[in-house]
Parts: sequence; C-alpha cells; structure tokens
Amino acid sequence: MSGQFHQYVDAATVALARNGDRRAQADLYGRFGAAVYTLARRLLARPELAEDVLQDTFVDMMRGLPAFRSEAPVGLWIRQIAVNQCLMHMRSHWQRCRMTLERAADEMPADAWRCDDSRDWQNALDLERALEALPAEARAVVWLHDVEGYTHREIARFMHATPSFSKSQLARAHARLRCWAIEEAGEETCMPVLSN
Repeated sequence: MSGQFHQYVDAATVALARNGDRRAQADLYGRFGAAVYTLARRLLARPELAEDVLQDTFVDMMRGLPAFRSEAPVGLWIRQIAVNQCLMHMRSHWQRCRMTLERAADEMPADAWRCDDSRDWQNALDLERALEALPAEARAVVWLHDVEGYTHREIARFMHATPSFSKSQLARAHARLRCWAIEEAGEETCMPVLSN
C-alpha cells in the first residue's frame, strides 16, 4: 500500500496544482485518493470515517500546496497529511469514548493473551477482519509500522506518546493476531495469561 504514495509526480504538475490549476489538483487526487482512503480505512476501520479523512486530507493538501517545498515526494507529503487526519479522528472526544466502550466490551485486555505457536501466522489471517477486531490504537500502530514503514519514534510523535508505547502496542497486536490465526486454524493453543 505504501508504494502507491511513492508514485512519481513531475514538478510541473505540482507547480500547476500549487497555483490553483484544477486539472493538476484533480490529477493529484486521482493518483493518491484511493491510497488515502485505503490508509484511512485500515487505521479507522470505518468507511464513513475513511471518507471524511479522504476529504479532509485533500482539503488540507489544497491549503498547504502553496507552502509545499518539494523536499520529499508529494505522495509522501499527502500520506503524512492523511496519517495526521486519521490520528486526529482517533484523538477526538467522541472517538475516545467509543474506544473506551470497545475496550470495556473486550473479554480480556490485549496484554492478557500469550501465544505459544511460532508458525508463520500472517498467511492464515483475513487481514481486513483481523485489523478491524484490534483496538484503534493497536490497529493504527500495526498499519503505520508494518505496512507504511514508519518507525516507532515517528509513530510515537504522531500519537503524542513514547516509542515504548508504540512498541508495546505492536507486540500486543501481533500476539492477538497470532492467537486469532491459530483459533481460525481450529487449534486451541492460545491461552489467557492470568494476572496476579
């Protein structure tokens, strides 16, 4: 997915878009709109929020184009705007309340699961369903780190947290994904870790 943001866009198209040319702006939307939507859909797990992020990302892009200095490819800049939009949605008051309710509905917290199976579990997952089942923060960290290639330090900066927060969210999410994959295969090797 991250590769879609690495598309080459010539400097003339960026300059035209910067100067308000509607065709050049539409070209940027055409090139990166699907990637922005997919990124938002993966991070937020809700199509309507992904549509909001898509729209907000391109509104911010239009506003920010005059200040864009072309130090990085325009696609990576658009990806950064999309990630920031997703994280703003996740941090919103309503979203925090929703995440609290989702956490309360979980039978056990993410760190209460341990998997003893070291097989290649990634091939056994229905990625869409598995990602949607993760808590929002964990889903965001998995997608940003494993798919988009951000470092733990970058993710921590986005989420106003520490790199260890990002690392622990990723480890817990990977453990839950492994357990789900094992359960999907019909094995009962994942068990809760009892806390003292």
